[in-house]
Amino acid sequence: MHTLDGVTRTEQYRALGLSTFAFTVCFAVWTIFSIIGVRIKQELGLSDTQFGLLVATPVLTGSISRIFLGVWTEQFGGRIMFPLQMLITAVAVWLLATVHTYEIFLLAALGLGLAGGSFIVGVAYTSRWFEKERQGTALGIFGAGNVGAAVTNFAAPFLVVALGWQGTAKVYSIVLVVTAVLFYLLAKTDPVQTERKKTGAKPVSASDQLAPLKDIQVWRFATYYFFVFGGFVALASFLPRYYVGAYGLPLTTAGVFAGFYSLPGSVFRALGGWMSDKWGARSVMYLTFLVSLVVLFIMSYPETSYTVSGIHGPITFTFGLNATMFMGMTVLLGFVMSLGKAAVYKHIPVYYPHHVGSVGGLVGMIGGLGGFFLPISFGFLLDLTGVWTAPFMLMFVLVLVSTIWMHVAIRRMEHARHPGLADEKYLSDVPEAPLSQSRSGARDAGRAMPQPAK
Repeated sequence: MHTLDGVTRTEQYRALGLSTFAFTVCFAVWTIFSIIGVRIKQELGLSDTQFGLLVATPVLTGSISRIFLGVWTEQFGGRIMFPLQMLITAVAVWLLATVHTYEIFLLAALGLGLAGGSFIVGVAYTSRWFEKERQGTALGIFGAGNVGAAVTNFAAPFLVVALGWQGTAKVYSIVLVVTAVLFYLLAKTDPVQTERKKTGAKPVSASDQLAPLKDIQVWRFATYYFFVFGGFVALASFLPRYYVGAYGLPLTTAGVFAGFYSLPGSVFRALGGWMSDKWGARSVMYLTFLVSLVVLFIMSYPETSYTVSGIHGPITFTFGLNATMFMGMTVLLGFVMSLGKAAVYKHIPVYYPHHVGSVGGLVGMIGGLGGFFLPISFGFLLDLTGVWTAPFMLMFVLVLVSTIWMHVAIRRMEHARHPGLADEKYLSDVPEAPLSQSRSGARDAGRAMPQPAK
């Protein structure tokens, strides 16, 4: 474990505040196509599948980049990697305003997507400033930078009306550059990098950083994140299009309604981190999945008319959600998804304290890929079925599979280590000891098992 000797509370809060602000800006940029993409769709006459691909393309880059950005942050530190990543992204966002064809839009979107890689840079940087007992809360606060999606949903429609989508892209680019400069000037080198400079120690090699990826437990965490984060990004990008198409709302209203989903899906991540510290990440994951199942079942139910044979003749009634009711359901869904996002990342510095960058990068990458594949799947389902609620049916199935797998894996893991606890319901999710580099290849049901709750 790294040392925090000499690190003050002020320095911790400074690092956390700067990282959270920078991540908020990057996330706002990452989801910009959820708004300007609607105008681009109208100008180019895109199908729903083409629109889904355009919205999802930045997520692809943001996802894949997390694995190597995490490794590089472990080696060179967040104070270097964060501004560098933002400056490169700003160039791509500025060039976006000069594009006129769909194919080139996709290429520009790949560059813009690097903004999504900022997440793992911030996780690796922030986690180095806090004690293990406070990392869940700290990373939950940092993860609240997802509120950048709400910033885009609330503000970007009005920028588009005032400046056009090209002008909106340029404004975002300028904000990125300013943020990068401020972060470099105000942030401090993290304690691990400082210690390396004093001792002359070399950074951990990339191969050692990637060693824990052999552990199936890492991939299980990544699957959870596929829904709680990938699904969040997908819906934040898809909902403006849904409100415009399904309910006929204007773009500004659709953006505000989508923002009501993104806002709790972001700001309550800090609460999820605190809950994970207090009651355990596993309990929070159960809460997230079970509530999501109920909400998504209601959201996925299409407006339907029923006719039954009554005593005095046929009785007809209709079931469906109006725009306001639907928006209320998305607020609840966004709330529990924010708790789940924090719970997933609570596991990582506890189980893999020496590999936060690489393990967090992989989990973030898989989660981000959910934000890539799901919007494309949404568009394909709309074109295929013609049913507006079909995307939420897909989300329901995804959560159902994740819930069953998580429960089966947890029970099997506990029973393998403690056969006498087959009937125990309350089990801790804190490992017996953090996995060291020499144990990073342990099997999910093998060596690094949680201790039972007292």
